[in-house]
Formats: sequence, C-alpha cells, structure tokens
Amino acid sequence: MKRVRFRDPTGTIRGGRWLVEDGQEYVTTALGEPETVATDEHTYPAESVDVLPPAEPTKIVAIGRNYADHADEQDADVPDRPLLFLKPPNTVASHGSTVSLLPDKERLDYEAELAVIIGETCHNVDGDDAEEVIAGYTCFNDISNRDDQRVETNWVRGKAFDNAAPMGPVLATPEEVPTDATIECRVNGETRQSGNREDMVFSVPELIEEITAYMTLEPGDVIATGTPEGVGPLADGDRVEIEIEGIGTLEHGIHIP
Repeated sequence: MKRVRFRDPTGTIRGGRWLVEDGQEYVTTALGEPETVATDEHTYPAESVDVLPPAEPTKIVAIGRNYADHADEQDADVPDRPLLFLKPPNTVASHGSTVSLLPDKERLDYEAELAVIIGETCHNVDGDDAEEVIAGYTCFNDISNRDDQRVETNWVRGKAFDNAAPMGPVLATPEEVPTDATIECRVNGETRQSGNREDMVFSVPELIEEITAYMTLEPGDVIATGTPEGVGPLADGDRVEIEIEGIGTLEHGIHIP
C-alpha cells in the first residue's frame, strides 16, 4: 500500500492512499481497495491537491558514502562504520514544490536516496528486528551545499539549510519496495544517477541497529540511506525527478535567488 498526506481543495490536511486508475493518479481517504474511483470516498485527482511530505520527522539521520561508487567519485574512502549526520525538520520540502535554496553558492548538488520512515519509538534495535520498526519507504533528495560542506567538519551549513530535504510523494509499505529496487535521478529529463538498493555498503537493518545504539528514533523520523554515483550541480529553474522502484517519483523544482 502507498500512503499519502495531502491538503484537499478546501485546505483540510488528510491522510489516505495513492491510487493509479487507467493511467491517472488519485489520492483517496478510502481504507479499502475500491474497484473504481468513487467520489463519495473523498477521492481527488492528484493534481487537484497539495501533496505533503509523507512524514513529519523530529530529525533526519542521513548516511554519507554508503555506496562505494559515490565514495570513489568524491575521492573518499568507504567508512568502516556508517557515517552519520543530521538534517533538522526545517530541511523538509514536499513533492510538487519549487524549493528555494541558498544564494551565492558555487555548488548545490542533488543526491537521490531511498529513505526509511520509522513507525514506532525505538532504541537499541537489533538488526534482525529492524523490519518491525519500519513504517515504509519514500524518495528523498539530500540537497548539499558543497561550498560550505568542504570547509566544515560537522556539515551544518552544508546539509541543514532550509529546503535541503525534499521527500515523497508517498510512504510505500515495505512489501512494495524490492530488496534490489532501482534508484534514479533525472534533471530536466536527463538521467544523472542510476543505482540499486543492493549496492549499499550498510543495509537498512545495519543502519537502524547502529543509529538506535546512539539515539532514540520517534515515529515519523527518517533515515536517508545514501546516494549512488552521479551527483552533480543544480541550477535555477531545474526540474528534479527521483524515481525508486516500488515507490514512485518525487518531483520538484529548483529556485536559486
């Protein structure tokens, strides 16, 4: 099942499911699987609503250099344990938005990632039990300010600026997302990244075990699992699409003042 948060045409925030019928996308508040799209179940064409981020995290725990090919293109070593950094709630941006980024920077990069959304409060989770705390997965863009990231050690300016974490459009339950799901990023229709979930250095269960050994994760918190090779710069007016097998496509625009 693919769940979605959205603001309906009256301005009410709702939760529901993402449907595709005859090639058209809809959001619906119906709990069952209707044979047809029924308006009495509060079903709306996707383009008539504002799709909201699928979670409201207290924190985003992101992973650096979790694909060997990306480490190589950054001329960096693969870490011997997960490299963790944080992105706060102010970074969250939604599917369909145009995100306004920092002005006067030479290099602002896209990074397509599979993101894990946590479903329950958890601490000290064994990797073998990690699936029990996962609500689902979504698409994620770890937008990075390389100007400042290169000259600071804690990456606050490089990773934690406003709108640096577009995510969505849906939360796909774990059974929807293959263990070898493909991850692609397109900028203005051109494919820039193409990777596979199987290529992660540290798997999702390993990441959950490591992170929860140090901090409690809350419902809605997000783990951004790292990006494959092919990261590159963004420009004002760009359109970004991040597509992950089993989830769908996160789309957003770029505005650089």
